[in-house]
Amino acid sequence: MEAVQIVLRQGADLDGFRAAVRRLIAGAVSPQDVVWSGGETLFATAPPDAGPPVALPRAVADLIEHVICHRDPDRYAYLYALIWRVLHGERALLDVQSDRVVHRLEMLRKAVRRDLHKMHAFLRFRRLDDAGGERFVAWFEPDHYIVEATAGFFVDRFRGLAWSILTPVGSLHWDRERLIVGPPGKRSDVPDSDGFEAGWTQYYESTFNPARVNPALMRKEMPVRYWRNLPEAKSIARLIQTAPERVEAMIRQEAAMTIKRNPDKAVAAMADQNPRNLGELNRIIAASEPLVPGATRAVLGEGPIGAAVAFVGEQPGDQEDLEGRPFVGPAGLLLNGALAEAGIDRGSVYVTNAVKHFKFEQRGKRRMHQSPTAGEVKHYRWWLMKELEFVRPGLVVALGATAALALTGKVVTIRRNRGEAEFDGFPGYITVHPSYLLRLPDEETKRDAYAAFLRDLKRIAVLADHKKRCGERS
Repeated sequence: MEAVQIVLRQGADLDGFRAAVRRLIAGAVSPQDVVWSGGETLFATAPPDAGPPVALPRAVADLIEHVICHRDPDRYAYLYALIWRVLHGERALLDVQSDRVVHRLEMLRKAVRRDLHKMHAFLRFRRLDDAGGERFVAWFEPDHYIVEATAGFFVDRFRGLAWSILTPVGSLHWDRERLIVGPPGKRSDVPDSDGFEAGWTQYYESTFNPARVNPALMRKEMPVRYWRNLPEAKSIARLIQTAPERVEAMIRQEAAMTIKRNPDKAVAAMADQNPRNLGELNRIIAASEPLVPGATRAVLGEGPIGAAVAFVGEQPGDQEDLEGRPFVGPAGLLLNGALAEAGIDRGSVYVTNAVKHFKFEQRGKRRMHQSPTAGEVKHYRWWLMKELEFVRPGLVVALGATAALALTGKVVTIRRNRGEAEFDGFPGYITVHPSYLLRLPDEETKRDAYAAFLRDLKRIAVLADHKKRCGERS
């Protein structure tokens, strides 16, 4: 049989594709006998009434509406292959994710959905006053032919405004009553800025949280190519550069407010009990109420008295709270592996936390970790220092900024203070917390950070061995 050629209009030609499918199915034309082409003309060759309607499962129809927007020139061939098989006995074909055609189409659908999300999230209107009055204009560069598919979203959201959205593949124009789909636009037709942007940028900078800066994740969720169209993006580089100083200022402010609000009544009461050894100290903290309600129990330190190294973390996690032992969750497993790789026996070291109770937020059935405030760290500091006094480690290691805050009594940034330190008479060392490594967004960054952490542990092993030998000689 001679191949049937179907030429569809440029872009996402859903109507042309449907008409072509009706004609092909009516003529019992199999997928291998069809040659599809699109993007070469503005008009479809398939007649509007090419055959009777084709009844497809709703899931297949939804898939078609998304995939038709993709730029892949083979999308029509894959869709028709799927339709043919569904109509010839494979009604549940979409449930077979391992099928080559289904897998390919699902990947195309995900790409289109991602592009739709980005257009919804990253498009910014600018005000333009012309002879017709106030109008708002935006420029966007989609990866796929999604302009018409987004029309309903923007009409619903900005129904009371007159606006235009210009892209390299088409445009949308809304006059408060009627939507017009037009030809591609030009970036130069959109103003560089307007009066609203200055206020928006100021608001964005005032709400920017430097403690949560993650440039790699920002680039993943908001690709750099969109930044030039976002007014707030002009501030991002400067905000990232000044993030460490802003974090320190936030912590200092929080610490000052907490000290003002919370006198040391709990610490004074604990000190009045005057424990004579680690066992008595543990009984005091085990019997005390959690500073933040909800924790199952106080999680006590673990390891030998006189350990060469004491590792101090932030606070127990969900698994630690349930088991009543420190560092048994994901961060603890990572620490165990790193210690072994560095030649440090986990059983020979002392492990504990600056804060002794698990602080969390309940989300459904999950308990999500919440970082302790400076005041909460201060509440437990007397207990931690007394604990170390009884354990008498040769070297104390602060795992993360919270542990360093507890051991020094002041704000410490890991980036600036990583390495050897002094903690109230204890020789010390500052490094990252293992959970930091688990939160890193990509494998390359995670690999480099783990290598740096491993170097710290090897240095800690050398320092601990040196102090041990010096102690034996003395």
